Parts: sequence; C-alpha cells; structure tokens
Amino acid sequence: MAQIYKTDLLEDALRELCHKLEGVQGAVIVSIEGFVVASYAPRDSDMDKEGPTSSPQVAAMAATLIALGERTLSRLAQGEMLRLLIEGNDGGMLVVPANKRASVAVMVGKEAKMGLVLYALQQGAKSISAILEGEMI
Repeated sequence: MAQIYKTDLLEDALRELCHKLEGVQGAVIVSIEGFVVASYAPRDSDMDKEGPTSSPQVAAMAATLIALGERTLSRLAQGEMLRLLIEGNDGGMLVVPANKRASVAVMVGKEAKMGLVLYALQQGAKSISAILEGEMI
C-alpha cells in the first residue's frame, strides 16, 4: 500500500486552488512562525525561484502581516482576523487563516477576479485545515 503524506495532500490542495482560478501566481501555506508548510506555483510563475515572490519570502511576509493584522484587530476590539488583502497596481496577496497555527496565502496578478479568488481561498482553507488537523488521512 502506498504511503500518503500530509505534504502531498497539502500541495494537491494548493494545486487545485491555483488551477481553478485565473491570475494566480502561486500559493503557500505558512506557519505562524513564518515557515513554509507547503507551496505550489504554476509553471509560468516565479514563486519557486529566488525572486520577489519566492515561497520563503511570501511566507515570511505573510506571517508578519498576519501578526500585525491580528494585533491591530485585537487592539481595536474587532474580533479575530477573517482575511487579509493587500492590493497593488500589478496584483496582490490574499491571506486566510486555515487554523490557529497556519494560514494560506495566494499571490495574484492584476487580472485576477478578487471576489472569486477570495471565495475559492476560503473554501480551500477549510480543506487545508482538515488536512492539517489530520481529518483527511
């Protein structure tokens, strides 16, 4: 019987997320410490190269932004963070918590439909949470 590893399941979930959406440059699951849990980048992306959207850099930046967002919301008594969106002229990054220890970040180009990406990301985060919690093995 073939062994199934969580990392394979997580990468499959990220692959599915990236392939169902137009304009996605890559996706990464990041721990609260800023480490890459799993990542996926379509072939035409530079997420797996050492460029500005490489997985470790995205993970570190996403973890920092998540921590700042959570601290800000807590200080303003606005509850827990549901999502984080940073949008620039050429694209952006969306981050959704998967559980208390990890979040899912997606890098998107300017052609991406943010509403569709956000909906798919929230659904994907539920699947990823189930994998991380060991409910899908």
